[in-house]
Amino acid sequence: MSAVTLHPGTGPIAASRVFVGRSLRHSLRDGEGLSLAIVLPVMLMLLFTFVFGGAIDSGGGYVDFVVPGIIVLCSGFGAASVAVSVNRDLTGGAMQRFRSLPMPAATCLVGHVVASVLRNLLATAVVVGVALLVGFRPVAGVGEWCAAIGLVLAWILAVTVVFAAIGLLASSPEAANGYGFVLLFLPYLSSAFVPLDSLPDWLVPVASAQPVTPLVESIRALLLGQDPGLQPLFAVLWCAGIVLAGAAVAVWRFPKR
Repeated sequence: MSAVTLHPGTGPIAASRVFVGRSLRHSLRDGEGLSLAIVLPVMLMLLFTFVFGGAIDSGGGYVDFVVPGIIVLCSGFGAASVAVSVNRDLTGGAMQRFRSLPMPAATCLVGHVVASVLRNLLATAVVVGVALLVGFRPVAGVGEWCAAIGLVLAWILAVTVVFAAIGLLASSPEAANGYGFVLLFLPYLSSAFVPLDSLPDWLVPVASAQPVTPLVESIRALLLGQDPGLQPLFAVLWCAGIVLAGAAVAVWRFPKR
């Protein structure tokens, strides 16, 4: 019996590349969504810096404090659209069509995740550029910048995987958007915008125990020339755990949908 020859381009790597291109093209066609993912974090940074910053830090140094939090917030806004895109593929029938083709259908999820990571890195670069224009003055060296970028990349990957899992769990694109919106509140319950000691006593343990706080504290310390201590380790462990949890949900839910 002769061996079966797979059609070129149906392997997991080639199929993933095709789906990444598909997701990126969808992003470019949805100009409003892409612009909102970039403009909204920039507007929030300007709001916190120029409207609230004077009340929080009258010395004018609040921009250095808040930019790391805005960077983390930016990644959440950009990744939230993945939940809607994944669910739209499921409920619109595209995923059923992918299953009938001679390729791994799960590479569609890979395409959504990788494209989201690329979009979020672009949005983060824009946010950092605007921050530099409004007075953000990091003192990090090359090593500290690489470490900070690595943490940002790990967080973007983590939240994107979670939003992809939400897209698989939700019953409709509207529901996926609503569930994902809840996760965007995490930075507000952390040290992203105010020091932990300024929070109510009952809220401090909650803010300290969630993943955004060690992430923001690590990025802030690395960029401002401070000692991050063990915060980067905690941030990496949180990101790894979130990725594993999101991937486990995707592996369990994907065949059922």
